[in-house]
Amino acid sequence: MNQNMGRLIRYILIIHRLSGTQKYVPADELIRFLNLQMQLRGYEVGISVRTIQRDISEILSMFDVEIKNLRGKGYFIADVSINPDIRYEDLLMNFDLLTSINHSSGAKSFIIPEHHRPKEIDCFPALINAIKHCNTISFDYKLVRKYNRIIHKLVAPYFLKESLGLWYVIAKDESGAMKSFAVDRISNLEILEDSFTKDGEINPDALFKHSYGIWDDESIPIEEIELSYSQLDGHFLKSTPLHHSQQILVDNDTEFRIRLNLRITNDFVMALLARSNSLTVIKPLTLRKRINEVYEQALLRNKI
Repeated sequence: MNQNMGRLIRYILIIHRLSGTQKYVPADELIRFLNLQMQLRGYEVGISVRTIQRDISEILSMFDVEIKNLRGKGYFIADVSINPDIRYEDLLMNFDLLTSINHSSGAKSFIIPEHHRPKEIDCFPALINAIKHCNTISFDYKLVRKYNRIIHKLVAPYFLKESLGLWYVIAKDESGAMKSFAVDRISNLEILEDSFTKDGEINPDALFKHSYGIWDDESIPIEEIELSYSQLDGHFLKSTPLHHSQQILVDNDTEFRIRLNLRITNDFVMALLARSNSLTVIKPLTLRKRINEVYEQALLRNKI
């Protein structure tokens, strides 16, 4: 592995660990954290106090982050003379994905990236490691639509998928069905020693072929959809299509019209509402009625 990249990841891990709610982090605790995180990322371990001392000097030089050690308490960030807009969590995630793709021959087969940045990082190295080595995982999962009820899951992880700024684990659950689990709702993650054999017939590109976002309910039919927009919105939809099935039917000074073939889910309806200022649903009629109901309810809620 690239040792320069490894050092950079270690620097960001130190900043990330010391930026948490714990004011002081003892040396032995920081060393355990770094050794575990670097091991999960596929780097050699053996980090010592001397390693951390060298890293602290480099972190000050590279990031203008001053780290000190208070005897009897531990390390802490003493001063940060940097742009507050820098998000080390996002930076660390980008490096994790970059090194996973560059250094693992099989990583491209289970990482399905999109354009948004993920919001959670703590369990990513462990998840990537479990997927690479076909380890079963267990975790507690929060059901947001069921009043935040917590359930316990035991699954075989296959892929990571990004959708609308969030990351999901695509895994086979106890029933053998492929399910999506939002990473930000996972807690108490455990990587088990039990291994599983991946189903080689599962194609990651086909899993969400007919869906918008993460929801691919096969009970929802695939429909032909025709939408009309203004010329201005058409410019945006040409550069960022709603779906890979998008076909341009009309593109002139007065109208931009497209055809799509996918399942009409809540996520898709919400995406249409983002450009509702010029949207006209040509077909199907059921989608036109659904959009109309959303408008009517919104008018009632926002009546002046």
